[in-house]
Amino acid sequence: MLGTDRLTGLTEDEAAARLEKFGPNELTTANAIGPIRRFISQFHHPLIYVLLASGTITLLLNEKPDSAVIFGVVVVNAVIGFVQESRAEAALDALKSMIHTDARVWRDGQERRIRSAELVPGDLVVLGAGDMVPADLRLVEEAELEADESTLTGESIPVAKDEIVLGDSTPVSDRRNMVYSGTLITNGTGTGVVVATGAETELGEIHRLVGSAAKLATPLTRKLARFSTVLTVAVLGLAGVTFIVGLTRGERVGGMLTAAVALAVGAIPEGLPAAVTITLAIGVNRMARRRAVIRRMPAVETLGSITVICADKTGTLTENQMTVVAIWIVEGMYKVTGAGYRREGEITDESGNPVQLAANAALRWTLTGGVVCSEAHLQDQIDEWGIAGDPTEAAMLVAASKVGIDPRQLRKRLPRTETIPFNSVQKFMATRHSDEAGGSVVVAKGAAEEVVALCSDRIATGGMHAYLDRVRVREAIDELAAEGLRVLAVAVSHDVSSAEFVADSLVGKLSFAGLMAMQDPPRPEAIDAVETCHIAGIEVKMITGDHAATAASIAQQMGILDSSIDVGEAIGSRILTGNDLTTLDTADFPVAVERASVFARVSPEQKLRLVEGLQARGHVVAMTGDGVNDAPALQQADIGVAMGSGGTEVAKEAADMVLLDDDFATIEAAIEEGRGVFDNLTKFIVWTLPTNMGEGLVILAAILFGAVLPITPVQILWINMTTAVALGLMLAFEPKEPKIMERPPRDPAKPLLTGELVARILLVSAILLAGSWWIFDWELRSAASVEAARTAALNLFVVVEAVYLFSCRSLTRSSFHVGVFTNRWVVGGLAAQAVAQSAITYLPFMNSVFGTAPLDGTVWLRIFLIALAAAVIVGLDKAIRARSRRLA
Repeated sequence: MLGTDRLTGLTEDEAAARLEKFGPNELTTANAIGPIRRFISQFHHPLIYVLLASGTITLLLNEKPDSAVIFGVVVVNAVIGFVQESRAEAALDALKSMIHTDARVWRDGQERRIRSAELVPGDLVVLGAGDMVPADLRLVEEAELEADESTLTGESIPVAKDEIVLGDSTPVSDRRNMVYSGTLITNGTGTGVVVATGAETELGEIHRLVGSAAKLATPLTRKLARFSTVLTVAVLGLAGVTFIVGLTRGERVGGMLTAAVALAVGAIPEGLPAAVTITLAIGVNRMARRRAVIRRMPAVETLGSITVICADKTGTLTENQMTVVAIWIVEGMYKVTGAGYRREGEITDESGNPVQLAANAALRWTLTGGVVCSEAHLQDQIDEWGIAGDPTEAAMLVAASKVGIDPRQLRKRLPRTETIPFNSVQKFMATRHSDEAGGSVVVAKGAAEEVVALCSDRIATGGMHAYLDRVRVREAIDELAAEGLRVLAVAVSHDVSSAEFVADSLVGKLSFAGLMAMQDPPRPEAIDAVETCHIAGIEVKMITGDHAATAASIAQQMGILDSSIDVGEAIGSRILTGNDLTTLDTADFPVAVERASVFARVSPEQKLRLVEGLQARGHVVAMTGDGVNDAPALQQADIGVAMGSGGTEVAKEAADMVLLDDDFATIEAAIEEGRGVFDNLTKFIVWTLPTNMGEGLVILAAILFGAVLPITPVQILWINMTTAVALGLMLAFEPKEPKIMERPPRDPAKPLLTGELVARILLVSAILLAGSWWIFDWELRSAASVEAARTAALNLFVVVEAVYLFSCRSLTRSSFHVGVFTNRWVVGGLAAQAVAQSAITYLPFMNSVFGTAPLDGTVWLRIFLIALAAAVIVGLDKAIRARSRRLA
């Protein structure tokens, strides 16, 4: 179909024509929004519209200081949003860079090296160990070819390849006759015909999915958007009422515009964008100290909202390092401790006693065979072994090292003389070695059933040959496989002559030594983290490219799947495979994925659908992963979490957060910080809104009653900006509430402010309205100037805010339980605000600019008495509501 020759490849002329037709073997970039349009889009927000209009009106009225402050807030907010969105484009660039490799091809009957971008469908590509596959290839010839496809399919071990014909419906992860762009050849050689290039490859499809996956708004931004819309309508309504009422009373248009702007500016919390940004930035710094790097600041808060974590198994929940966990010989089972390639660990018998290799020939030959019949090598590193070669073979070397076997010394004592390579048909490898006595020994290692079929007897612990009970061996293989372990067998012989050293002639000539059972083990710290997530009301789901049995075993060890569940019965309900997901219709899909805990043999498209299905059920979804195949789902999830050490650059760029230590347990710490961040943002909003509402109501009341404004627009700006910085932002440093990880996740449908908090905001707003009017009127009646009366009202707002700040440090507990010095930033902020208020009250220059006047001690006494009364009222309200919650 591709019109090529499997021996000579394409001609150069034909290749050039196809390059013109199909284009270069590169991932194209979709038409992206340009930087100018992206920057302009930051102004598309209801509150921003109001602020822009207010700034324009104040500028036309020649109120330059007021307009400068308003426009400054708007521009800063736009710049922050622009920078965050610009980072999203990096994910596509990382994917594109993955296929910038060279390729060896046959053209015009000659092998040559070209840039992978020049490959075309029909090219004949030569592959060898260590090569990055440059395009999607259908194999036409192979010799012991294996490919590491973990970044594409999630399969944790290299996949043996074959040029056989497979059915059309064979899923990507089972297509043994294909190798895919961006994967790595780990063993053997092969030749394949290019069947897809660029955007048509599996990697290109992932590129498309990453580009199409919408980055959803975070729970905070969704709530703030709803809140902003409601607030905008209210502000415009109040400003319109103010303007109309003033005109009906005969006031000047210019004066009423100023009053309407004052009301709008007063009612809009200008400090909110800065508070959100700074609070999130503080959360970023706290998480960085706990080994989690935040790439997009809203992800800090989103972590606190998570209801489901979709965790990629390989390298996230597990070590991504094959590990021998058990060795079985006919006389018994032996446990191998230690995980991954770390040096610590030992081999113990069923009673927990360390083994004695000298007295156990069967165990000794099982370990010896795993070392000498292997192409892998160990490399010295500080804390763990480095490996070169197949991870399964490396796991056997690491196991041997735990009982003092030095692979290099052993191979010197038993030098290899001949090899029967592993292939996908015979499923074993065999090697001949010279021994120290001048004879030879043959070792075979491979699939348990195939190796056992070669054996006529077994080696006993004492070194003698004994009867081989095949039924008992078969039962042991089945038991280990049922636990999700990969089982390999080792056999040896001293009786195979040189002339007979071929695969077929080994039948009946070997002696069974033992079985090695291995897995990619769970991270111990991840098991604890999963339990903590469950306590916090967060469900953990495991997603993997492995088979269902392997996935179920790991899930039960992790506590994701109940250990009492029968795996066979759970498949199709609690355990879903890629084929199961394919057969689900659109209506049933979200319910099915919400019910399931384990997803095996899933494709990148299905990972993306899983996240979308859970989101359709109202969940806030976190997706963890480290491979190329995780990138679309990481992009779609409410928060994507990538592994910093073992993860691909594609995954890191698509993610919102990167774990520096690749430790799932770090997510627990990040969630805790995220919950604290949301608490502190809520505290700021509950603290700042009464001021904005109180200011707006004061202006509205003055217009309605035809009275002098108790505070002017420039004084409103002073209150809003100075208190937000000196007082409100100090809440961003507030320590986390006790037992923060023992409460369930926030309901995504729950509004930003509960009814209780709204009632408290209205209560404090009423106190500010009544208090400021009372003291303003009192001062005027006491023959004080309008400037002095306004100064008293201005300071009343600030002092009540300062007192109310202590109440907002905890929205449920009493201020006395929180303590004064648990957040020293609050003390510093109060001191700074006191200095600022002294300056605006007593410095002549400030009096001139802001229309204020000095106050005497009696005025301050009245201000503090009103503030004290406000604290008592709010404290009583909090206590009454807390008692009601306890009774309920």
